[in-house]
Amino acid sequence: MSSSTGVPLGVRQAQKLKTRQALLDAALRLLEEQSLSSLGLREVTRVVGVAPAAFYRHFRDMAELGVALVEESLGSLHVMIRAVLAEQEDAEEVIDRSVAAVAEHVRRHPAHVRFIARERHGGVRAVREAIAAELQRFGDEVAAALAAQEVSRGWSAEDVRMLAGLYVDHLVMTASAFLEAPPERAQAIADTAGRQLRLISLGRRHWRAA
Repeated sequence: MSSSTGVPLGVRQAQKLKTRQALLDAALRLLEEQSLSSLGLREVTRVVGVAPAAFYRHFRDMAELGVALVEESLGSLHVMIRAVLAEQEDAEEVIDRSVAAVAEHVRRHPAHVRFIARERHGGVRAVREAIAAELQRFGDEVAAALAAQEVSRGWSAEDVRMLAGLYVDHLVMTASAFLEAPPERAQAIADTAGRQLRLISLGRRHWRAA
């Protein structure tokens, strides 16, 4: 099947997705040096090489583009941490693998991590809310994994969710630390993060709700 222009619909859809991704990639590069609230769509389209009007075929405004970047930025980290927590292994190994997963995510996606760190408390409300919602969903996923572990037997759902929040906040903090540190400091950050998670784990084993 072809469109009215004679271009097959599959090809047009692929081109549209390619342009959309190019806009996201260009915005992410530009956001290395500025906040989303100060970034204009004309700057983004200029980098991609499309007319400003073409932007609106993919996003309503810059806020919607920012929300798409939030989903892109946190999606792969969700998958990595969920896979670590799903494996019923020794707690020490889970801690080490969680920290390693965060370090690897920062190594592969530094611009995404920097974007989340900057915009979590930035000036675009829709993006702040999207980050909060994604971290909430992340916390729910972690809580489900923690609830399935033997050590959580007898815990209330509220306490498990509270623990999950501690883990998520710690992982976000650790990601920011890896991002800002020079390479020679990476191992020291990993060691500190591991010790902090072990402290949380120790407290977990002795927790009794008041």
